Parts: sequence; structure tokens; C-alpha cells
Amino acid sequence: MATVTTSSSPATLQSCRHASHGVVRYCPPLPWRRRRRSFGQVTTKDTANSQEQPSATGGRVEAPVGVAAEAGEEGDSIRRLQNGPDVRGVALEGEKGRLVDLTPLAVEVIAECFGEWLREEVQRPEGEELRVSVGRDPRLSGARLSAELFAGLARAGCSVFAMGLATTPACFMSTILSRFNYDASIMMTASHLPYTRNGLKFFTKHGGLTSGDVEKICDRAAQKYVARKMGLGGRGTPPVVMRVDLMSAYSQHLRDIIKQRVAHPTHYDTPLKGFKVIVNAGNGCGGFFTWDVLEKLGADTTGSLHLEPDGTFPNHMPNPEDATAMSLTRDAVLAHGADLGVVFDTDVDRSGVVDDTGAAINGDRLIALMSAIVLDEHPGTTVVTDARASDGLTRFIASRGGHHCLYRGVQLNIDGVETHLMMETTGHGALKENYFLDDGAYMVVKIVIEMVRMKLAGLEGGVGSLIMDLEEPAESVLLRMNILGEPKHAKQRGTMAVEAFKTYIQEDKLSGWVLDDCGDCSVSEGCLVDTNDHPIDVDAYMYRFLLASGVNEFLDTREVEKFVK
Repeated sequence: MATVTTSSSPATLQSCRHASHGVVRYCPPLPWRRRRRSFGQVTTKDTANSQEQPSATGGRVEAPVGVAAEAGEEGDSIRRLQNGPDVRGVALEGEKGRLVDLTPLAVEVIAECFGEWLREEVQRPEGEELRVSVGRDPRLSGARLSAELFAGLARAGCSVFAMGLATTPACFMSTILSRFNYDASIMMTASHLPYTRNGLKFFTKHGGLTSGDVEKICDRAAQKYVARKMGLGGRGTPPVVMRVDLMSAYSQHLRDIIKQRVAHPTHYDTPLKGFKVIVNAGNGCGGFFTWDVLEKLGADTTGSLHLEPDGTFPNHMPNPEDATAMSLTRDAVLAHGADLGVVFDTDVDRSGVVDDTGAAINGDRLIALMSAIVLDEHPGTTVVTDARASDGLTRFIASRGGHHCLYRGVQLNIDGVETHLMMETTGHGALKENYFLDDGAYMVVKIVIEMVRMKLAGLEGGVGSLIMDLEEPAESVLLRMNILGEPKHAKQRGTMAVEAFKTYIQEDKLSGWVLDDCGDCSVSEGCLVDTNDHPIDVDAYMYRFLLASGVNEFLDTREVEKFVK
């Protein structure tokens, strides 16, 4: 069997040189991010008002005895598609050592099982169909897989509403906005991963599904998958799919927020008049923010980059952590004298910005900027982050009267601890005022509002001036080690690696390192954060541990090797 590398990393070594150390409240990690075969020709209809229309459904299939008891390797291939609260896999050929596993049939049975799960969760009068919206990013596999997604939902008795190209936050908002008010939504995307990948994100009115929910759906889908491969279940009737324009309504929602909160004294409807804003959509789904939000509010977006959707992502991956994306945006901001630059990821649930001086604001800097804005609105609130955040960020938040906690944001609010902002250094950000939804566009809306308010107040400097006193590491290095071997062994080996690191640290064999014990390594990376003053020496010591422990047998340590030489 050929050796392959999975797309996820079981361990991330982040080496940060600090001048001193702060204090961070540690709360045990719990999930905090809310979210929350072909059946023939697809029939589509246009609808202006998104009213419910009946959809044809085929007979459901129940897994026969034996299939339900043991789906075997084929069934396990469906279960391995689970990635925490999402589904992700290889949808197109082209990755060395990886076979296509997110097949049309896999998507169809997962969608059908989601529809069945939804019917169990949402009580509806007999005969009343559930209404599910579906969006996708521009990946090349999206159109074909969407047809199977529609078919699966229809087999489960759901009415299907196709949004076409959309964003992940917009999909969730389709369950909230009164004009649509769908029971659930599915976004087909693999975020910043290569064009060969694709995936599914699931939402109800309560947010994203949990890992447990998706595990149940995939277990059921595994049984159906094997049954269909055995020729059981028959063919469903081609679904009737209603087309809806959700993105226009979502854009208007964002515009209204900006107009209302800026409340410009002289031109209420065009509060961005006189401002120049560059958008880099990375050929993902974020271009709408340029022409349907910023320009309609009066902004000059000349010089914006890679706005047209292109599923091959020819310029760079849409990712606010991507150095090329940030550098190109910086160049455009400086070349056009812009007040702000914006970088979105593929499905716009993450973002980063560039200030008027060309300084990149992502990672810790973005969390600091959002903290400054939110703490001004909600003094004393707790800001929740992942463990990759620096000690300097902790002191920055404390200096503004806030509190810094790791993880458990939703639970903190339930427990009575006011928490208005939850963010990751990756650019995910969720605000209490926005349903704790990861929404990169909404974060930019908050920053744009602050930019205009500062101008109206006569304050010097752009939004970057709000984080001038943020202490940053003198050096920061991020090392990723991929898991080697067959994909079916990835989760087990990732867990073994994280446990080995944990034991090593708990035995004080690596002083100055802390383990970001993220929990489920299928959804997030185990993360080791070095807070020593001399990280290179410590990283060399870490490499010696990798060799001594034997985890290098199934971890790709080449990045660590380069760093210690």
C-alpha cells in the first residue's frame, strides 16, 4: 500500500519568542463554534418569493439485516468523511496517493440521512415538508455533487431550495431571515483546501450541527451506502428544485447593519462615500461583498483582486492565513491609497484585513482589533480564543478591561459569564450579536463601521491604530506535521501523537511548552505552543523527542528537520 499524507495535521508546533508571560484563564475545551448515484435530470424552477413548493420523493431504503450490523470497509469509507461537525473528502482526481472518496453516491446518502435526521429533530404537522436550502462554493465538483445532494434531500421528503454560489454564513442566515426562514441549510465547500476537495456543512436555526449529530448521520449513511452498492433501494424520482436569490437578501442585511450603526449625519444611505476599500476574494465566494455591499454604500473598490469565482483557485488559495494573499492585498492597498484591504477565505466564514499603512491584520492582530471594538461596546466582556493566541494578546485584552479565556464561549454565556466575542487565530470569529456564527463578512462589517466612526470623530490613523500597543512575539514559527499512512489510520495515529506529546510535557521533559488539547483531532489540530525565550533550542529538543518516541514513524517531520538545521 502506498504511503500517503492526509490533509489534516495532528500536531502543530508554534514557536513564539516572548518578552514575558501573561495569565490566561483556562477553561476545559468544548466545541464553541456554532454553525453551527445519480437519480437523473434535476428539474429547476425559478421562484421570486421562496414560497414552499412540493418536491417529488422516491422510496426510502432501510439497510437490510447484516448491512446494519456490519457495513464493513465500504461503510467505514463514509464514516471517515466526517470531519468534526462537517463532512470533507476528495471529490476529484489529482491528489497524489489519494483516491476520490466524496463520491456522488456518498453525497446522496449523507444528504438523505441528514434529511431523515432533520425530520426527527423538527416537528412538522403530517404532510408538511421540511424546507432545506443548499449553497456551494465554486469548486469544479460542486455542480455535479449538488445534483446528488438535491436527490438525497428529496428522498428524505424535503423541499429543496438552491441558492447556487453562496457563502457559509449566508446559508445559516437563510434559516433566520424572515423572507426565507428555512428549516435547515447545507453549504457545499472545503474552505481553503485544494480544488480537488469538497465537503458539507450543516445548519439548523439553532446553528451548526455538532460532531455527535454528524457522526449519527454518517453512521446511518454508511449503512445506506452499502445497501445502495448492493443494488437495494431503487431509484428515486428526479427532485424538483426551486432556485432562490439568497445572496442579495444577505447583502442587504449587511448593508442595513452598516447604515444603521454608522448613522452618517449627511449621507445615511452611502456612509462609505469617500472611502477606498480593496477586497481580495481569492476567486472564492467573497466577491459579492465588493459590488453588493461596499459599492452600494458608496465605497470605491478600484484595485480589488480575484473577485470572479474560479474553482481552480488560479492565483492563490483563498485564505487570510496565506502569505501570498495578504502580500498581494497589501500591495493593492498601498498602490491605490486605500483605507482598508479585506481578504476572505473560500466560503467567507473567515477573514483578515490590511490597514491603510499596509500592515497585515490577521491572527493575533485581528483578534486584538476585534477585541478593541467589542470591549468598547461591551466593557468587561470575556474574549474567548484558541491556545495559539499569544501572551501579548492576553495583556492587550486585560489592558482594556476585558478577560481572556481559552475555549467554551457558548458554555460561558450559559453559565452567566458574559462573552461577546469568540475567535481563532485562523480568522474564524463569532459574535454573540450575530448568533455566534463564524462569519468573515460580518467581522469586516464591524471593522468597516469602526473605520467610519473614527473618521467622523476626527481621529487620526486607520483601524490599525487601535492595536498599536499590542505586544507581539519577536519571532513566530508554525510547523505542521502531516500524518503518514492510509487515511483510515489517520485519526488513530493523530490521537497517538497528541497523547505522546501530552505525556512528554506533563512529565516536564519540555519546559516552557503547553499543549492546546483541542480534543477531537478529526476537527482540529493538536497544538503545541512554545513560550520560551529561545525557541530554536527547544524545537531542536522537540525533534530529539520525535525520534526517541517513535512518532516520527507515522508523522512527517521534514518541516521540523529544516527548522533545527
